[in-house]
Amino acid sequence: MPQPAAVRLPHDAYTFRVPTRIGISLCLDARGQWRPGRDYLYADRAYTAAVAAAGGLPLHLPVQEPTAAPALIAQIDGLLIPGGDDFLPETPYPEAALFEPLDGAQIAFDEALIAAASAAGKPVLGVCYGMQLLALHAGGALHYHLPVDRPDAHDHGTGASGTVSHRVELRPDSDLGRWIGQRTLEVNSRHHQAVADAGTMRVVARADDGVIEAIEAIEGPPRFGVQWHPESIEGDAGSRLLAAFIKQAGARRERRG
Repeated sequence: MPQPAAVRLPHDAYTFRVPTRIGISLCLDARGQWRPGRDYLYADRAYTAAVAAAGGLPLHLPVQEPTAAPALIAQIDGLLIPGGDDFLPETPYPEAALFEPLDGAQIAFDEALIAAASAAGKPVLGVCYGMQLLALHAGGALHYHLPVDRPDAHDHGTGASGTVSHRVELRPDSDLGRWIGQRTLEVNSRHHQAVADAGTMRVVARADDGVIEAIEAIEGPPRFGVQWHPESIEGDAGSRLLAAFIKQAGARRERRG
């Protein structure tokens, strides 16, 4: 009796493609804001939704001892440091009451994540606070309160004014400029601190008033920072940025084998 012909499936039919894993560090409330007497870890769901929509697999990284950072970075392909609270200035400011201080454990953990990702050659994207931390990590400096340090600057969403929008101009020869595909961009803005000096990173976008709005690494492992919020910006500029970041993280994983 004749046997049925063997069915041959394509070689890649058995291949499970692991999605590009993007670690998102969590924010730490150690001041009892959520509930007195308890420390809470939290994140804006917009980040996980935006990363997933752009083709990545979002994974939360809870604040813990900095020594855990290398093991955590080994499990992901790219790192996203989201927005957060405020860095405290070393000297008193006239409007010091406006500061919502970051916890030291938060800063130490996120710095350790950045260092471990850089050592592993994995891309890092910093948003708002994340961009400011990248600049400090690169030896840069901050404007701690724009109305005091840059009284000539326009409103960037300081205090009760909430989120505003303004235009930024991107360097077309930068990775961020190529990813977004526009020379100018209308961005959302809700910050009163900003990068004053990018250190060893280069400035690739500024607002009309000269405030630094994006930075990226000149050499070494890829690191990028934006002062606006691509996870919630109107239009597709945010999704293009995140998709390009995720694509780069996935490509570097494949090269590492």
